[in-house]
Parts: sequence; C-alpha cells; structure tokens
Amino acid sequence: MITREHRVLRRPGRRFLLLPVPGGALESYELKGPREWPRPDARPTSRVAYAAAHVVADPLAGPSPAALDWDTTLAHRRHLWSYGMRVADAMDTAQRNAGLDWEAARELIRRSAAEAKAFGDPYDLLACGAGTDQTPAAGSLDAVAAAYEEQVGVVEEAGARVILMASRQLAAVARGPEDYHEVYGRLLGQTSRPVILHWLGERFDPALAGYWGAADLDAATESFLGLVRSHAAAIDGVKVSLLDAGHETRLRAELPDGVRLYTGDDLDYPSLIKDGSDALLGVFDAIAPAAAAALAALDQDETENYDAIFARTLPLAHKIFEAPTHDYKTGLVFLSWLSGHQDAFVMIGGAQSARSVLHLTDVFRLADQAGLLPDPDLAVRRMRSYLNTAGVL
Repeated sequence: MITREHRVLRRPGRRFLLLPVPGGALESYELKGPREWPRPDARPTSRVAYAAAHVVADPLAGPSPAALDWDTTLAHRRHLWSYGMRVADAMDTAQRNAGLDWEAARELIRRSAAEAKAFGDPYDLLACGAGTDQTPAAGSLDAVAAAYEEQVGVVEEAGARVILMASRQLAAVARGPEDYHEVYGRLLGQTSRPVILHWLGERFDPALAGYWGAADLDAATESFLGLVRSHAAAIDGVKVSLLDAGHETRLRAELPDGVRLYTGDDLDYPSLIKDGSDALLGVFDAIAPAAAAALAALDQDETENYDAIFARTLPLAHKIFEAPTHDYKTGLVFLSWLSGHQDAFVMIGGAQSARSVLHLTDVFRLADQAGLLPDPDLAVRRMRSYLNTAGVL
C-alpha cells in the first residue's frame, strides 16, 4: 500500500500507476497489457449478436443536453461492425429516457442507417429503438400507439430493423394485459418487416415495473407469451433484460418456432448464449473484440476456448452493471475514452459523474485484466489525468 503522502514515488517510464483503494490509500498497479483480438472475416453464424451502442456527447456543445459528437459517435459504430457485431441503436445504452431526446434519437437513427450501408443492408446490421418518449404526457392508449407509430415510421424509413422499446407512458396508462395487447397488436399489424420486442426490467428502469400488465413475473410472462404467439409472424425476436437467467431459459423454451430470444442479461451472457440465446447486449459495446473471438470459437464448436474468453470479461461486466444498474452507461463511456475511441469523458446530462472514482478505477483495472485496453500507454495517461482531476493523485 502507498499512502497519499508517497504519491511522488510514481515512475512515469513504466506502464504502471497508483490507483486508489478503499480506505484512502494508493496501490501500485502495473498493466498486464492488451490481448490480440483479430477482426473476423464475417459475422458469427451460430448466433445473432447485437452490441447496444453508446453515444458520444459533444464536450463543447453548450447548453443543449443532447448534442452529440456525430463523427465520433458514428466511428464507434464502424468499430463495432468491424468486429462482426450488429448494432442496436437509439436504445437505453444510448441514453434514451436519460437525456437523449427524440429529436437527437431520430437523427441518430438516420445517420447510423446511412453509415450501415457501407457494410451491407441496414436491416441486417442495425436495429433501432422505437418508443413513446416524444410524448411524455400521453394519457391514453391511442396517444401511446400514435407516438409509437411515429417512431416506427422513422426507423422503417431509414431501412433499419425496429425494436419496440418498453414505454413508460404505456406502463402509466395501461390497466392490465389487454391494454398492452391492444397497443402492441396495433403496431405489429402495421410493421413492414419483423421487429424485436424489448422487455426491459425495472432494475434498468423503475418506471417499467409491472410491464405487460402484472407485477407477478409469471403472470407478466404469460401475458407476454400470449402476445408473441398471436403475432409470431411479425416478430423476429424478443430482447429480455430482466437479469434472471433461469427465467430467460424457461421463456426461450416457450417461444414459437422462428422467434429468437436475444439475451439482454449482461451478467450471465456466456452461459445463456452458449445454451441457445442470441444476444443484444450493452456490455458488447465495451467487449466487442473479445465477444467476436468468443463467438468465432462457438462457431467452430470450440467451447472451452469460448468459455475461457468470456470468463475473462465477466468480472468487468459485473462491475459495470452493478447496482444501480441503470448507471452502467458511465462505465461504457469511460472504457471508450480509455481505449481511444473518443477524446473526452463526457456524457449527455453530465452522467459521467454517476459512478464513483473507486468504481471507475475498478473498471480500469478489470478491463486491463481482460486484455481490453488496446493502447496501454494511452490508457495510463488518461487514467492518471482522471485521477488528477479527481484530486486523488
């Protein structure tokens, strides 16, 4: 242990720095360095894998809460595509319902879809969230459905796949399962191509408690399955973010043939994907190179290699998504900055302050141990600058 009084003992010529630990002391840490993560020649074949992508805020934007650095935001999507990931955009990872307003989300959808064309068909490469956040005061089922229809139209016009996001407004006005079925049935009868349904749990958004018309999980699941079975031809898959691996496994077994289950479980994704779930994960935003390697191993039935690769990422994922889980975006943006994918550690609405210095220090350490900091020298410089700004060094 090194106390604050001994902080001058740093040796800047080494890939090492002093990191804070609980209790106020500093501990010497030397980086392990990155692993080699080759870019794949093609997307995975055994599973469909989406990385839910974060957005990069413009640090010089002034008072606008949702002004983005468009060049860097789109460059990050190209980075994800280059590792064989599909991209899920304009969702909670992109700070929807947490600072990214509909005007900015609409522009993000259009720009991301245009960018996807350089890699292939946007419908295959990009899925975008359609919700109801442009009408926060929607007080009826018709108003909620109309808000959904507006956003679905924008996604379909851009050529991307639609993700029907869970709606805070619908949760507020729905009286029971029949109201959810009425709104979603109306939407699924209109979409031009199959969509993804998103069941986002209250650990990610407390306003969504009791979604699908029941507080009891089993009752909510029956409501959800009833909807899916009635409209299976219009549904590509369901994205489940409840952080309940046992429930996900049971739900997957009950889905109609042809309807995928996209795991949104950022804590148990290795076993769930291995057992048959596809993936739509925020953690893949940070671990795309490792995820690509693991999925390539799964394609070759190299399950031991698959297990070993993902096992190195799990401690990092558990740290990023620890309670309060909805603040996970801060860790993703921090890693993007440390990795050189963006020039500033800033977020919409100042959300970079949502996590503590000790939390982000653990994120740095665990990312290094997973081999996910591609430029160790840059990562050390940026980590030091962060700790200096925080008054730690």
